[in-house]
Amino acid sequence: MLDYAAFPEQRQDRIRQILQQQGRVVCAELAKQMKVSEHTIRRDLQELSKEGNCKKVYGGAVLQLADAGTFISREQQNHAKKEQIAQKAATLVKAGSCLFMDTGTTNLALARALPADLALTVVTNSPAIAAELLRHPLCEVIITGGQIQRASGGTVDSTATRQIQGMIFDQAFIGGCAMDPEMGLTGFDFADCAFKKAVIAQSNQTLVALTTDKIPGVARFVVATCSDIDVLVVEADLDSDVIAAFAAQEVRIVSA
Repeated sequence: MLDYAAFPEQRQDRIRQILQQQGRVVCAELAKQMKVSEHTIRRDLQELSKEGNCKKVYGGAVLQLADAGTFISREQQNHAKKEQIAQKAATLVKAGSCLFMDTGTTNLALARALPADLALTVVTNSPAIAAELLRHPLCEVIITGGQIQRASGGTVDSTATRQIQGMIFDQAFIGGCAMDPEMGLTGFDFADCAFKKAVIAQSNQTLVALTTDKIPGVARFVVATCSDIDVLVVEADLDSDVIAAFAAQEVRIVSA
């Protein structure tokens, strides 16, 4: 067995590997596994956080995800998983309601998954989602104005923010780049995250649908704490410990 106390580079490589596999590490567990002090592990995590590999949290660290690119480049990633999650999320939509559907490729799959006979009003900042919803004859579609941001695929500027501040949503499906039980929902673009916060403030129920490669993990900017999220729709294979951690934060987990 490798003497991790004598080989700090190998020790940090192992921590990177665990972060990639599990999304989160705990100082006490790493110290026991590698037969070093918790102080040594904390120093390692400090170095890894400087490299951008993780974000230090109480008692350990969580994986810091890489930016996944533009809306167009993300659309075909994990396509089957997004469709599966979208089908489950669609069952949570309330008939006759007014909901906000945030830009994002999983929410685009949700728009496609909505039953054709479902009557409701949908507000969106995504031209792609708006175009998809026009296929639903009983769906009233409202799209926010402003400049379309290539990275997110939606309008997130002051024009769009002013518009949604005059609306009240029964439900809001919010997109995100990463989610963690301790750090909450996070994203990579500041303006996009600020817009999402404004939408959440106008909504009676906030729902997030994410693939498991984004959980647990963190991006650069906080969108919402777990206390602001009512429902998390995820794949059925999400780790049971992570599910329990979200449940402890009173987030309802719906598995697809």
